[in-house]
Amino acid sequence: MTRPRLDGDRIILPGIASTHSHAFQRALRARTQRRSGARGSFWSWRGLMYELARQVTPEDVFDLSRFAFVELAACGVTAVGEFHYLHHQPDGTPYDDRLALSDAVIAAARDAGLRITLLRVHYERAGRDAPPVGAQRRFSDADVASTLRDIEALSARHAGDDGVRVGVAAHSVRAVQRSSLGVLAGAARAHRMPMHAHVSEQRREIRECLAEHGLRPVELLAEEAVLDGRFVAVHATHLRPHEARLLGQARAFASVCRTTERDLGDGLPDVHALRREGARICLGTDSHAVSCPFEESRAIELDERTRAEARHVAADADALLSAMGADGYEAIGWDGRETDDEVHLDALDPALVGTSASPEGLADAVVWGASPRAVRTVRVAGRTIVEDGRHVREAEARRGYLAALRRLGIG
Repeated sequence: MTRPRLDGDRIILPGIASTHSHAFQRALRARTQRRSGARGSFWSWRGLMYELARQVTPEDVFDLSRFAFVELAACGVTAVGEFHYLHHQPDGTPYDDRLALSDAVIAAARDAGLRITLLRVHYERAGRDAPPVGAQRRFSDADVASTLRDIEALSARHAGDDGVRVGVAAHSVRAVQRSSLGVLAGAARAHRMPMHAHVSEQRREIRECLAEHGLRPVELLAEEAVLDGRFVAVHATHLRPHEARLLGQARAFASVCRTTERDLGDGLPDVHALRREGARICLGTDSHAVSCPFEESRAIELDERTRAEARHVAADADALLSAMGADGYEAIGWDGRETDDEVHLDALDPALVGTSASPEGLADAVVWGASPRAVRTVRVAGRTIVEDGRHVREAEARRGYLAALRRLGIG
């Protein structure tokens, strides 16, 4: 792990990765939190998200995503894994260019200056024996071969851009048939791509998996030979000890997205068990309810302390910096050691002033004290995208975002 270093009045970090993002959902921030009567849940929130997903055009997706990525960059993020499942027109008919929405997200990230791994999601059903309905028609493909052709086409189309990579994703064991899981995993291995999937985010998902397969989600993924060092289990919330062990034995990743998991009432993943068994941890922004990678990182340990009623439970500052940096980059198919991405923090920021210049002191200060307020400069591939605390394209991105909200009738 490359630790932070002090250079004058700057604390310099290697690049920071957000490994799980649904950028268009940035439009939902502060619009789904207010109580509207009955007790809310992930499933009631999903209905609101589906209404947004049903409406957006490629232009909307570009404008919403670009602003989400600009905000991430201003908070210190340099690379993003976009878990992209919005593919087709509202009735499920593909666009003339099947890659139109994928390209809109990629263009948004590149306009914001971020590296992006477009994790092209396969989605084929609403659940066991249930065809896609409503907004799900925009997510779904008739067969896994169509998804794999899109992945190959995206890779070819963006082969000349060293800031773009493509990966494979299965939405979840609920939305993907068992027979497709191994096919997707085989394609990811053949092309040396990462493979991501939502795993055990909700208890209902586990109950449905048991009813259909007689297995819990991680058990099913293990039986289908999906688990390996390129696999990323997103959330990994409701695992039993042997499931954490299966992920650890495979040296798989768990992408923990604490701010969204808190916002949706998902539950609390047992990060201590995952790390003890050898799984690697990385961080995600998910719904963009919050865009702060420092909050995401320290929440991993602080939430574990709440569960354990103890201190120093799951991860120290060095481990959390690895989750933000090198491990996060690897989880989305990048080798952070080969990039010159940097984040410069103001060492005189009130939360950081007086920090010890020792490696341990700087690591602790960044994890336990830093916030986006301290971010002064962000560089990706040697290009400055944030200077003096402001993104160089912020004004233009804000105008586009507000225009998209107006078009959607929520501005």
